[in-house]
Amino acid sequence: MKPSAVTLSLDGHIALVTGGSRGIGAATVKLFAQAGAKVAFSYRSAAEQAQRVAAESGPNCFAVKADLTGDESGRELVAAVLQRFSRLDAVVINHGVWPAEGVPVDQMTEEQWGRTLAVNLDGAFGVVKHAVAAMKRQKKLGPVRGRIVFVSSTAGQRGEAFHCDYAASKGALISMTKGLATELAEDGILVNCVAPGWVRTDMAEPALNEPASRDVIFRAIPLGRVAEPEEVAGPILFLCSQHAGFITGEILNVNGGAVLVG
Repeated sequence: MKPSAVTLSLDGHIALVTGGSRGIGAATVKLFAQAGAKVAFSYRSAAEQAQRVAAESGPNCFAVKADLTGDESGRELVAAVLQRFSRLDAVVINHGVWPAEGVPVDQMTEEQWGRTLAVNLDGAFGVVKHAVAAMKRQKKLGPVRGRIVFVSSTAGQRGEAFHCDYAASKGALISMTKGLATELAEDGILVNCVAPGWVRTDMAEPALNEPASRDVIFRAIPLGRVAEPEEVAGPILFLCSQHAGFITGEILNVNGGAVLVG
């Protein structure tokens, strides 16, 4: 008898991806849909791109406009998903901002600091808070009740000069991963994190298109190139699949060897 094929399946699962209109988020939405999941995703302003991603991902995918900056916006987003799909099995916290222009800490405005943390950290807290509440109320699918994957960054591991706001927010997501993994284990909710390095996205294009910064970036990556969004979406899918049922609290590096830490 021929053995069955090994697959990364999300058949019967409901997933939410924040920041799903472009880059890593869009690649994740499409990959989850291909794996059989029903997928909701948020976007802030890229309405045209969001509708294109939804259309390309099939009838079981829909986009929700949301400016994720805290508790209430997270509650509204999770409520919209539950109204459409009734349950929530996997959440990918991918949205975020990276102010492209480097700013010394002594010149950084309180407004920039506050905005970066409001989106990258407070927005993550709001979605996770209400997603976890929903997951705790629902029956398990197999041995697991829910999965959360944070998208952090190498900046959250080694810092990033002139971007202390971004680095602080991404480092906080790594700490949230570790703390929530322990807190939610008894509820059957697995919490993990993917930490990408440089990825070819709209957000990174200005730095990648400038010859001097591009040279510095490429020299720091042992594989000699930046990642494509799909190369980050794949590890996210794995962490939400049946093959990662005994992994929680893990920081999965996807950086071409640029940062070799946990």
